[in-house]
Amino acid sequence: MRQAKVIYKNEWAGTLSQNNDGGFEFCYKEFWVNDVSKLPVSLTLPKQKEPFRSEYLFPFFHNMLPEGTNKQMVCYNLKIDEDDYFGILMATAKSDAIGAVRILKMEES
Repeated sequence: MRQAKVIYKNEWAGTLSQNNDGGFEFCYKEFWVNDVSKLPVSLTLPKQKEPFRSEYLFPFFHNMLPEGTNKQMVCYNLKIDEDDYFGILMATAKSDAIGAVRILKMEES
């Protein structure tokens, strides 16, 4: 399982995971859900205690990926498969992201 911290305005809002079967899960941190002043990271991922699950990378996170030549260069330089969306996301969205959300790699387990 691969995991990444979802950082919203420099605070750890939730965890994005890719399971061994290739499916994805996003779960908010409990304190984030309980704090009414904290916004959801996306309108498509409203705050809730139960994790979101999907066979595919959630559209919100997929839209953070580089495209075209930029994607090709990232994959070539970092030796990441072009179909490894989670790997590309962890490699690029830690610092080179537009907006309030960043993705930070957690240790693999």
